[in-house]
Amino acid sequence: MIKKLILLMLLLPVAVPAETVFVTLEKDNAVALVDPLKGTLTKTVPVGLRPRGIALSPDHRILYVAVSDEHTIKMMDSASLDSLGTLPSGDDPETFALNPKGDRLYVSNEDDSTVTVIDIAKKKAIASIAVGVEPEGIAVSPDNRWVVSASETTNMVHWIDTQTHTVIDNTLVDPRPRALTFSGDSSQLWVTSEMAGSLTVIDVKTRKIIQNIKLAVPGVTSDKIQPVGVILDRQGDYGYVALGPANRVAVINAKTFATEKLLLVGSRVWNLAFSPDQKRLYTTNGASNDISIIDLESLRVTKSVAVGLYPWGIAAKP
Repeated sequence: MIKKLILLMLLLPVAVPAETVFVTLEKDNAVALVDPLKGTLTKTVPVGLRPRGIALSPDHRILYVAVSDEHTIKMMDSASLDSLGTLPSGDDPETFALNPKGDRLYVSNEDDSTVTVIDIAKKKAIASIAVGVEPEGIAVSPDNRWVVSASETTNMVHWIDTQTHTVIDNTLVDPRPRALTFSGDSSQLWVTSEMAGSLTVIDVKTRKIIQNIKLAVPGVTSDKIQPVGVILDRQGDYGYVALGPANRVAVINAKTFATEKLLLVGSRVWNLAFSPDQKRLYTTNGASNDISIIDLESLRVTKSVAVGLYPWGIAAKP
């Protein structure tokens, strides 16, 4: 009898962990939900006018969406998608970043040249920090020491102390910085510059540039290489850069800073997100209205999923 039960258990299908990818659709005013394991669109949910930035709370329970033309950050239950209220983001929020604890949210306000600091529990703005002209990219260091804001027109990244909410330093980078991310150990900051077609690596301790990488794609003219989204793996082995209308993701060795591979994805690749286990990378492709799913072990694009009009931001939960 026991042998029969064991045999029956072995024959039963193995449960595959569920995973959901959330994608903001800027021109559909909605969020698309994708099952990346099946490679299918699950549903599309109206969210508000011109959604762009998107993120999950550290426990994956709350979904935050910047609804730019409604001048707010919307909070949703990530399972039921029920509304949990709104946050006072300031005018025209585009991108934002959560701190590691998940109790502070930092919003780029492009029109006002400020960063708004929000106390999430109180749903209240507690500070407004003047930065450069047209701030967009924003990131919080894993050690919660720094918030860094990139201003597109000033061509600087601004180092904001998380305790005092003051700008401590500025680092000049290449023209039109668009996105930035910290290494897992908070020792480096990677910044993409759209108009220069480059990636700048900055030492966090000194806030000085340690490497500037001119990105290139064989057979593609330099004007098409417009890096935006950038992401680093937890181990600090590789970084990935979305190259915009070059329709490629650059795979960069985080030790040597060499571009090891270029992955062809959809048209006008914009932003990037890892799967929770970091075995896959997801890209939003704004002009082809789809996302690409990349297997990171083989470095191969395994699937494209049509999601709706102008996918912009992306986040994944287990």
